[in-house]
Formats: sequence, C-alpha cells, structure tokens
Amino acid sequence: MKQVRLYKADDHKPRKTNESKKPKAAKLRKSITPGTVLIVLAGRFKGRRVVFLKQLQSGLLLATGPYKINGVPLRRFNQSYVIATSTKVDITGVNAGSIDDSYFAKSKVKKTKAQDGLFFERSNELTEDDKKRIGEKKSKQVEFDKALLASIKKTEMLGKYLSTRFTIRDNERPHEMQF
Repeated sequence: MKQVRLYKADDHKPRKTNESKKPKAAKLRKSITPGTVLIVLAGRFKGRRVVFLKQLQSGLLLATGPYKINGVPLRRFNQSYVIATSTKVDITGVNAGSIDDSYFAKSKVKKTKAQDGLFFERSNELTEDDKKRIGEKKSKQVEFDKALLASIKKTEMLGKYLSTRFTIRDNERPHEMQF
C-alpha cells in the first residue's frame, strides 16, 4: 500500500517577496566621471565613442556623440555596455540638469480601428504634440553640441578621435589593452 504524503501545515507562513522593494539605480563605476569618453559595445551605435554627461535616476548613463561629429544623439546607455577610456572632455558649459528619464519616454499613440476601405490607409502622421517634442529634442541636441564642440576644438585631434569607430583587429589582445 502507498504511503500518504504529508502536506504543509495550515499555520505555515509563505516567504515574503521583494515586491515592496523598489529597484535602486546602479552604482556608477569609478572610471566613469562626467566628461569621460566611453566606447559603446552594443546596440545601434556599437563601436562609437561618446561623451558621458551624467547618470540618470534610473541608473542609465546619459551620453552624446556629439551628433555633429559622429552621429550619436543624446542617448541613454547601460554602463555594462560601455568601456570607459582615460580621455576626458571639459563639459563645464553643458547644462544636463534638465534632461531626465521622462525626456526619452515615447508618446502613447491611440490605435484606431480601420474602417471599411481604410485598412491600408491608417494615419501614421505625427500629432502636433509629437512634432513639438521632436522640435524640442532637436533644439536640445544643437544646444548640447554647441557647448561640447567648443571644448572639443580646444584639444588637438579630439574631434577625429571621437569620430572614428573602435574596432579590434587581428593580433590585438583586448585583455592587454589600456583604454
């Protein structure tokens, strides 16, 4: 005859979950300071060199190319996907205080049901709010680029350094490199 399995007692208390804890922003690496040139390791801008501006509330890093030099706009990067270099850029003229995580939030688009005959003619046009936000982002980018370009031009060859992509070629050992 099979033995009857025992079940948990009714007075057993379930473990507490971590739902009450809010995620904290990641601690910033010592090698990453405002003005540090970072090498992006993944994503659309893989291999590009960017200038670190500040850490956002979410723990992500705010960095820019500048856009005029290498095509990288104001972006958020996870610090696990960047390499900090020893190169520094003076960012005293850059005011990054107004940028936060809400700056990068996408606008919510209301989906409309397709009417008869309009299945392929859905409106993909931007709303007035979206056009306004895009205009504001462009003006912010120009403002950041202007301030950064002034300090980049002071250092010889820094603009060329930022515009070149980072690559590893044959016979180059990444573990022996110093950035």
